[in-house]
Amino acid sequence: MDHPVCLFTGQWADLPLAELAPLAREMGYDGLELATWGDHFDVARALAEDDYCERHWELLAEHGLHAFALSAHLVGQAVCDRIDERHRSILPERIFGDGEPEGVRGRAAAELADTARAARRFFDAAPARVREHIAWTGRCVVNGFTGSPIWHLLYSFPPVAPGEIDAGFSEFAERFRPILDVFEEEDVCFALEVHPTEIAFDIKSAGRALAAIDAHPRFGFNLDPSHFAYQGVDVVGFVRRFGERIFNVHVKDVWWSDRPTEAGVFGGHTEFGEPGRFWDFRSPGRGRIDFEELWRALLHAGYRGPLTVEWEDPEMERVHGAREAQAFTRALRFPRSDRAFDDAFGAEEEA
Repeated sequence: MDHPVCLFTGQWADLPLAELAPLAREMGYDGLELATWGDHFDVARALAEDDYCERHWELLAEHGLHAFALSAHLVGQAVCDRIDERHRSILPERIFGDGEPEGVRGRAAAELADTARAARRFFDAAPARVREHIAWTGRCVVNGFTGSPIWHLLYSFPPVAPGEIDAGFSEFAERFRPILDVFEEEDVCFALEVHPTEIAFDIKSAGRALAAIDAHPRFGFNLDPSHFAYQGVDVVGFVRRFGERIFNVHVKDVWWSDRPTEAGVFGGHTEFGEPGRFWDFRSPGRGRIDFEELWRALLHAGYRGPLTVEWEDPEMERVHGAREAQAFTRALRFPRSDRAFDDAFGAEEEA
């Protein structure tokens, strides 16, 4: 079985799914990772309406598409964050409500748990091709963020008091363990996209996050290499350490400078695409990620999930970019060999 090439719909949520689906197929994609915002996947409707999931699959099938994961990035961000007015822009009103932080976090946690239940219903209604792929991978997946109660302590000045970082990981565990227990009940896995502003943003913090929840079997990672490289983090090293916990992969590229710039790694309060930045996202194949080496590491780790383009490039028209990214990703894939290339040298003696 191969690795389907999919498109993450988060950056396309301005388009209704009925419009995006035929476009995605025309661009060459096998499937979609459905965002739980816009109208791409509605958690409440999936749980309340008997035929919601079936109608979604019918729409996808009409355009020759499948779905292998859901995305709960936005609601997940609010589970552990220090909530402020910025969260209003990423959360539905029913979750943000009056903005009182603990209320927002509690409603976000409940929504993320419901997302596991909705994912179970959705994938139970999936066509045979998707169910076969889930059986091959051994899991169905919800990707997302966690937020972080300690991201604001990243740069230790004023000095971080002893125990504050440990307390932050403990808070993450306290908030996420009950959610992960629901994922366990529903036989669904949660894949954290390791990313700045999350509880895990590099190899060290990913290890601490996993330890904080006692390596809960339903917690793993969505690997997006673009968030590692410009930080100076070894993305192939991440795969080698956490390979069995990589539940999903986003194909996204990033460029970074070899020379000093006006706005460094922290971005200088500039917008993506502004001149003078040290780094910027790029369409796959147009940045500096070594996808060849990454793919070989993923094969060695036994990764069986989809390769999902998360298309972000501030200077490129998105349909052009997403079509090009599909072709790049499809060409990247090759199956892992089940034999050594020099086995034939001893064939005559064996015969």
